[in-house]
Amino acid sequence: MFADSAKIYIRSGKGGDGHVSFRREIFVPAGGPDGGDGGKGGDLIFEVDDNLNTLTDYRFIKKYSAEDGENGGKKNCHGKNGADLVLKVPEGTVIKDTESGKVIADMSHGNRREVILKGGRGGKGNQHYATATMQVPKYAQPGQKARDLNVTLELKVIADVGLVGFPNVGKSTFLSRVTNAKPKIANYHFTTLNPNLGVVDLENGNGFVIADIPGLIEGASQGIGLGHEFLRHIERTKVIVHMVDAAGVEGRDPLADIETINSELKAYNEELSGKPQVIAANKLDILYGEEEEQAVNLLKETFEPQGIKVFPISAVSGKGVRELLFYVKELLDSLPSEPLVFEKEFDLNNMDFGNEPYTVVKEDEHLFVVEGPRIERMLGYTNLDSEKGFEFFQRFLKDNGILDELEALDIEEGDTVKMYGLQFDYYK
Repeated sequence: MFADSAKIYIRSGKGGDGHVSFRREIFVPAGGPDGGDGGKGGDLIFEVDDNLNTLTDYRFIKKYSAEDGENGGKKNCHGKNGADLVLKVPEGTVIKDTESGKVIADMSHGNRREVILKGGRGGKGNQHYATATMQVPKYAQPGQKARDLNVTLELKVIADVGLVGFPNVGKSTFLSRVTNAKPKIANYHFTTLNPNLGVVDLENGNGFVIADIPGLIEGASQGIGLGHEFLRHIERTKVIVHMVDAAGVEGRDPLADIETINSELKAYNEELSGKPQVIAANKLDILYGEEEEQAVNLLKETFEPQGIKVFPISAVSGKGVRELLFYVKELLDSLPSEPLVFEKEFDLNNMDFGNEPYTVVKEDEHLFVVEGPRIERMLGYTNLDSEKGFEFFQRFLKDNGILDELEALDIEEGDTVKMYGLQFDYYK
């Protein structure tokens, strides 16, 4: 089954904790600290695999975690680093933060490998904290926490030209004529269930990649029909070839069809309406004389004043197809050659946690609760069992104004303060 989107949970590895230990050999009369460092947590990496063309695997497995680093050991033994986890995706995959919708990375056009979540740094063992005045340090640094995130993967095909139109207007027949693609063709709606790619070869080695986007209908941008699932594939294209049934074989109005689909493209993404368009007036092989001329003139009179060229063609017989393809190539050559790459909007590795919120609440007469991301993060990095760690904890409460807020709530000596799994009595 073709899959061009998936939502998954990813997590880097936690850093291993530093170790607290001391030399105990009989022949060492004054053994010092020998606690080893913790290992680094594994990175969570995305990598392009040219053998993949869908995101099917990510529809079934939803959680991916890199390996945690091992804790340090005695005798200065360094903990083992956690293994990186590399997730393979097809080229053209855009990785977004699910909550905000912002782009984290675009795996296309040279961006073959990117570290999305860095593993936690390993904590230092107590051997690093020995000084002339503190020769027996009984504390070590905890490993840095893992990072996790819910992300949305979206595959946006890489093509120069997007072929759009209502179902059953002849897009698949056209693609099979001008490229080596072999799409399924039949005379009923929604024959095409997947985007099909083909390479158009022109004279002198020139050519371009064209993508047949499954049939759009009115309301597609709001999720009606099948086409809404594939609107994202038009975003990378530079030119849109709009195919219509100019002969009205099924009683459709080609003018209304064009306006309807253009409205859907604009509703999905305002920038799509600004892409250069060409109209391929198809199925004219079944009209003759004045009927054919009237159908073509109606389209030209309506759209060519808007700068949209109209080409009468027959995808079955090939009439007019060559002229259309050469015009599309000229249009592509007139546009900037830079590929469309989605700019990074969400940088996990430079996130500022300084403004993370917290709350101080008086739950009852003698119980106060302090919670929030800033508190949780601080507790994850602080070893409260050590002298140095507890001093840092006290300084954190003072520097962040938490003690002032507790006093503003009329806390008294002996009252209990609760922070997640930690409880302590308050004394000045």
